Amino acid sequence: MHVFAYLRDLRPGKVVLWCYLIWYLVLASRYFDPAPAIWLNALGISFVIGIALWLGVRTPGRPPERWQAFRLFMTPFCVSSFSALIKGKGFVLVFPPRADELVLAASACLAFVAVVGLVKTVAGRRTA
Repeated sequence: MHVFAYLRDLRPGKVVLWCYLIWYLVLASRYFDPAPAIWLNALGISFVIGIALWLGVRTPGRPPERWQAFRLFMTPFCVSSFSALIKGKGFVLVFPPRADELVLAASACLAFVAVVGLVKTVAGRRTA
């Protein structure tokens, strides 16, 4: 029931963030490269940029929420590893060169949005 409540209360901005993660996971799995340099560089960038972002959003005396702090470090990790994985692979911006991969990533995001919409609809009927 915790997942249901989480999805029910999910705001549009967080739905977009989840779609970003889904897009990353689908395409990173398709273009995965086990080279340690990619992942170590991504960790280093994540640490440096994550600290800068954390310093920029922190309020003295009040630490950021755990999930917010996690995202501050996870986002640069995903961005840097994604760019390394797709380099020279024919991507246009973040879109893969093959239609089947584009459909797969977009479908995964749309499926997530549909599940969130369904949960919100069912929750709305329960309160009505």
